[in-house]
Amino acid sequence: MRKPGTKKGAVGGSGGQKSKGLEGKGPTPRATVRPGHPAQRKAAAQQKAQQRRAAAKDKPVAELVAGRNPVVECLRANVPTTALYVQIGVDADERVTEAVRMAADRGISVLEVSKPELDRLTGGALHQGLSLQMPPFEYAHPDDLLRAAHESVEPALLVALDGVTDPRNLGAVIRSAAAFGADGVLLPQRRSAGITAVAWRTSAGTAAKIPVAVATNLTRTLRQYAAEGLMVVGLDADGSITVDQLSLATSPLVVVVGSEGRGLSRLVREACDETVSIPMSADVESLNASVAAGVVLAEVSRRRRVAGRT
Repeated sequence: MRKPGTKKGAVGGSGGQKSKGLEGKGPTPRATVRPGHPAQRKAAAQQKAQQRRAAAKDKPVAELVAGRNPVVECLRANVPTTALYVQIGVDADERVTEAVRMAADRGISVLEVSKPELDRLTGGALHQGLSLQMPPFEYAHPDDLLRAAHESVEPALLVALDGVTDPRNLGAVIRSAAAFGADGVLLPQRRSAGITAVAWRTSAGTAAKIPVAVATNLTRTLRQYAAEGLMVVGLDADGSITVDQLSLATSPLVVVVGSEGRGLSRLVREACDETVSIPMSADVESLNASVAAGVVLAEVSRRRRVAGRT
């Protein structure tokens, strides 16, 4: 109502809007989500920094091999190399001389650097005056392996690794796969060794001769291969058959190798058509993953040779 004495008469009420304006708006948001608050700006900056670190982690980076023996071994194995770093004033023994000679013969840049600079490049590792720079390895796509397998005149043969984290085992498996005519090697994106200098050396250079692919989801990729007509066989200590009974050897095949400790993961085992064990002496519990892979691949190759003669 208006005050007494005004010329105008009574007017209508607020229609309830005044009481609604007095209602609370709920609890105050946390400082980290309130736009413009210092805590929110700090949290946003931390999130961006984490995203940058994650992107840098996923991005392939060059690798530096430090030490005279590792450098010479990499050069002998024809590991892809972009530069050889030699410390200024280093005592040149036969390994240094051989490394410089092999690098020059292959057209690799030989760069002389100071000891502090070489310490910085190698992260303080024991480099003995020599370091070798490797470019990031170029992995294939899982579909590339399938395409190569279909184009092969022989039945498809692929090797997949499940949980093999030792780069020496990886290099040895790649070497066996190349020796027995496999079309490619498949690695999972997580919990797996990658193609490092150690894997290169162990593979004796065969990593450059056979495609190596990375699967975002190993189980899903194996099921995709099975849908394309490949049989999936997993190596397992408690396999349903022994390697002597592997009748699927002459079929298009994917051989899955698990880690020496835990073997195949549950989901990967479920994706296998058969699991295969290797008969061994009772005194030996298990074989190295690369040795087991070599045994099975050799048997697959033998059965295919026999089938080709009949």
